[in-house]
Order: sequence, then C-alpha cells, then structure tokens
Amino acid sequence: MLFMMIVKASKNSEAGNLPSPELREAMTRYNEELVKAGVRIMAKGLHPSSNGIRLSYPKEGGTPVVTDGPFSDDLVAGFILIDVKSREEAIEWAMRMPDPQGFGDGQIELRQVFE
Repeated sequence: MLFMMIVKASKNSEAGNLPSPELREAMTRYNEELVKAGVRIMAKGLHPSSNGIRLSYPKEGGTPVVTDGPFSDDLVAGFILIDVKSREEAIEWAMRMPDPQGFGDGQIELRQVFE
C-alpha cells in the first residue's frame, strides 16, 4: 500500500528558512531508517509557495487561469512516499517522524495513494 506523508508548510518554511542543523540530522536519521526498512520510495522538500504556480479552472471546459504564488491556503512543504503493508504501519512510520517544522509547528497529513 502506498501512502504519502505530506508535511504541511509553516510560516518558517514559507519564509524559505532551512530547518536547524539538529532537525536536519534527525530527519536524515529518520529517512535512513525508512530506507533500511525498505519502505521509502521517495522523499522531497518543496520550495516556498512564493516560487509556486497555481492553475485553476474557473469555467468548465475553459482555459485554466495561471496565478503566481505566494499562496496562503493549505500549503505543503514536502512529502515522503512510503510503501507499507497496512494503514497501521503507515501511521506507525508517521508517528516516528521528528516534528518536521521544529518548534511544535509541524503537521503531517497521511494519505493513501490510489494504485
């Protein structure tokens, strides 16, 4: 079963600030554990939404409207894609992730991927 651990953005990540050296080290160890267990497919951080582009479709069948960032709603700072045996295992791995934003600002959304 594929699951995506979606790391929600914070004011800090949207400002383009890198995590502290301690948090980067903790996240490296966590990612190494995922790889060693054979469950990590991919892990990437994203640039702030100020570098983003959004396409919206205001009219059915119409031409999309292109809007440059920054955006203010429900933003993503990064993701980890894992392949596990069950929903419970996905939750267990997500629970082991260090606070991805530090300072108690982190939030992870766990979503199953259609296969």
